[in-house]
Formats: sequence, structure tokens, C-alpha cells
Amino acid sequence: MPMAAARFLVSGRVQGVHFRASTRERAIALGLRGHARNLADGRVEVVAIGEADVLAELERWLQHGPPSARVDAVVREAVEARTHDGFAILG
Repeated sequence: MPMAAARFLVSGRVQGVHFRASTRERAIALGLRGHARNLADGRVEVVAIGEADVLAELERWLQHGPPSARVDAVVREAVEARTHDGFAILG
């Protein structure tokens, strides 16, 4: 199955609640590569690379996130699949 890539912008109470670390754990469990990082505007950006059905599973998880988070919205956009080793937490 061909690899796909997506960028998710997650808004709500998603910083300071272990959102990036939980996303990394979930992504690794799903076999995805990419990164999660905090943005200056309070959102979290998640870029993930993997099979399309697995990206959809991550997107469903992002709608809720970890128990301490409150997700208001998840915006998904297609991006070019770039080479990533593993799944990193950035800034």
C-alpha cells in the first residue's frame, strides 16, 4: 500500500497536557513516522506518514487525545511525504 502523509492542526487545551508525548506513543504503536510540535498560537501540529487507513485511525484518536486534553478541532491537510526516522517531539 502506498505511503500517504498528513498534517493535523489540533486546537483546544492541547499544550501542557502531555498531548505531544501521547501522540508520539499512539503514532509509534500504529507504525507511523513523523513529528508533533507545539505552535506559538496554542495548537499542536502533527505530521504523520504511513498508510492512509492508519492515518485515519490517528486522526480519530486526535479528535480526543489524552484524558487531560480538551480537543476543540482537528484540521487535516495533505502534505508531501518526506523522510522521517521514527516519530519525534519537536519544540
